Amino acid sequence: MRDLHTHTQYSDGANTPEEMVQAALAIGLSEIGISDHSYTFFDESYCMKKESIPLYKEEIAALKEKYAGKISVLCGVEQDLFSQESTAGFDYAIGSLHYLKCNGAYYPIDCSKEGFEALCKSFFGGDYYALAEEYFSLMGSYAAREDILLIGHFDLISKYNEKGALFDETHPRYLAAAKKAADRLLAAGKTFEVNTGAIARGYRTQPYPANPIFTYLKEQGATFQLSSDAHKTKDIAFAFDRFSNS
Repeated sequence: MRDLHTHTQYSDGANTPEEMVQAALAIGLSEIGISDHSYTFFDESYCMKKESIPLYKEEIAALKEKYAGKISVLCGVEQDLFSQESTAGFDYAIGSLHYLKCNGAYYPIDCSKEGFEALCKSFFGGDYYALAEEYFSLMGSYAAREDILLIGHFDLISKYNEKGALFDETHPRYLAAAKKAADRLLAAGKTFEVNTGAIARGYRTQPYPANPIFTYLKEQGATFQLSSDAHKTKDIAFAFDRFSNS
């Protein structure tokens, strides 16, 4: 079993890369991918520092050698759609979207429920389905990115929507937008995460993508990859036993 979506102190994680590798080895994983957040010039609060990227690559390369024969270690990156950094030199890149660009500024969609509600009210007139249409349209654009093979938390905008708190995830407009993006990504051969991170952090009771979207993807023959999005060693491979046969 492997976990390709994890974070370290190079971005917003709590542990060092080696601590993450050791924890993965301790629970019997065959492969661990470190995938810290790509540098975003408009928000440096959570991502890798631009000057730290070469050191990040060097440190993980050293861990590959040190743990060879025990566990496979990969050097990945979680690439935000609005990041202007190259993905060259990484073993793989996860394509995700943490912001919407409105009136020339970048607004996070996953920092707080209050912030997400304010974003929707200010720029979409409180219409969560209009926001979803914009979000999924942007996610679908990853179809044109040959460097992106894995799609991260496809429906991240549902982070604060447990039990339909903000909108209906079975609404025709919502599902139409998600399916349109999914179709583009599927045609491009992308793999979708089944991401358990929001469960570990208490936001959700099911992984990304939520059941209606997951069911559609499965019906269309999508390829899936279990991912923990772990920011701490204790969350590596979180709930993989529950969702490995989903």
